[in-house]
Amino acid sequence: MKKSLLPIEAVAAKLNLTEDLYEKRSPVTAKLSLDLLEDAGFRRGGKLVLVTATTPTVSGEGKTVTSIGLVQGLEKIGKRAVLASREPSLGPVFGMKGGAAGGGRSQVEPAEKINLHFHGDFHAITSAHNLLAALVDSHMFHGNELDLDPDGITWPRTLDMNDRALRHVTVNVTGPKKTDTDKKHRDGSNRHSGFLITAASEIMAILALATSREDLRARLARIVIGQDRKGNPVRAADLNATGPMMALLHEALLPNLAQTTEGTPAMVHCGPFANIAHGTSSVLSQKMGMQMADYVVNETGFASDLGLEKYMDLVSPLSGIKPSIAVLVTTVQSVKQQGEGDLKQGSANLEKHIAIVRGFGLPVVVAINRFPDDTEAELDTLRTFCETRKANFVLSEAYAKGGEGAAALAQKVVEVIDANPHIELTTAYELSDPVIEKITKVAQKVYGADAIKLSERAKESLARFTRWGFGELPICIAKTQYSLSDDPKRLGAPTGWTLHVTDISLSAGAGFLVVLSGAMILMPGLPKISRALGIDVDEHGEITGIS
Repeated sequence: MKKSLLPIEAVAAKLNLTEDLYEKRSPVTAKLSLDLLEDAGFRRGGKLVLVTATTPTVSGEGKTVTSIGLVQGLEKIGKRAVLASREPSLGPVFGMKGGAAGGGRSQVEPAEKINLHFHGDFHAITSAHNLLAALVDSHMFHGNELDLDPDGITWPRTLDMNDRALRHVTVNVTGPKKTDTDKKHRDGSNRHSGFLITAASEIMAILALATSREDLRARLARIVIGQDRKGNPVRAADLNATGPMMALLHEALLPNLAQTTEGTPAMVHCGPFANIAHGTSSVLSQKMGMQMADYVVNETGFASDLGLEKYMDLVSPLSGIKPSIAVLVTTVQSVKQQGEGDLKQGSANLEKHIAIVRGFGLPVVVAINRFPDDTEAELDTLRTFCETRKANFVLSEAYAKGGEGAAALAQKVVEVIDANPHIELTTAYELSDPVIEKITKVAQKVYGADAIKLSERAKESLARFTRWGFGELPICIAKTQYSLSDDPKRLGAPTGWTLHVTDISLSAGAGFLVVLSGAMILMPGLPKISRALGIDVDEHGEITGIS
């Protein structure tokens, strides 16, 4: 049955938006104008609520459902609220996890369109990224005036799909004939390269962190695509690539306005993963939300060791946005899995995530997301555990009951924010710390590791980036989401382990170093039986199988 959604004009009216501040893209969706940021009529000073979680299972624990339910719950109790969420990637939609628009009575709508080609933003990012790659190879073909080192080009290509066959490719760029007297001066033919998923593209990170068109332009210009034969960095600006990339990203920069199942306003914009990128919606959407509403509910990807850590150590310092509280989503299922079937044993994982949130100076409310198979005894065990740790907790039933099922959570969030008006936020490291010290502090303070160990390749990369003047950038650690450690099979809250850093890459435009740990890769693969096999269009033209 087709869902009944509010006209986008009615959604915009809830935020007092006039027609000149948004552009309709369908009867139920729109793009927001950047003029809103400068409009003196929007200065509500809303509170930002971060939603995070304990270590997830493969199927997830309903963090998105809880985020959507919470914003609906806030509206239920009379608050002006808006959701800030990420756009889903086609990789998970057609891969293992499925759609990322929530579920049950707590979804962002129109869910099927949001899960697929929503307003073309991902395609614009993919195109801008690949345009830069094409310009690099074209430059090599037409004489290589910048004297690019073929073996020093680090800019890959990207695709918004899980495709392990593209992790390693050979780029065949046959240039003008040259004498073969010096192999160092070959034209780049048969150069090794590869693809990463669009969610891991630096362009995605840049768009998500940009605060204006001018900031976007500056960040794109700073992208380092590799080095010349003298060992100096070469930037996108050197290839005159900034302008055409701006053109492709012109509309993708604008946050999208949609709605939840209950018609609550929702901004859905950008989609960096939290295991291999920084994992949160755009800075622009969050800033707009805080100007338009009293409460902005912003989901951070995966658990508190990933999305929340990166928000507090990277996004908040770069953007100046200060969250007021964190909601920590957990389930009986996830805690039991972390205890290898034992709920009490798995509670060590919940305890560690509570400590991580508190370690950043944030008040925390534990949201126990209720599943149909949960017993009262199991739920009581989690309640008692939270009580003994003096952690606020609420049972959430957002999936089954929508805003009504999350109203108690909403009320608790408001109460805790009101009771903590002057919180002092902290970070795991100082920006001036050396990179190795930054990694060590996150590994020890957040993950619970004893030490870190860098591969020779990581050491060489770090030395090069430090020589280029990027030694004081913040870090974004790529790590498995299924464990606090870098090994997905180590459950609970492991101690006595070492974080293995396999490589470090530079995202100069985004403004951070990507630290790869364990067996993390930037282009996922499809599972043996993918979600794609169950997706279709029925005889009425409705998309089916995306959930």
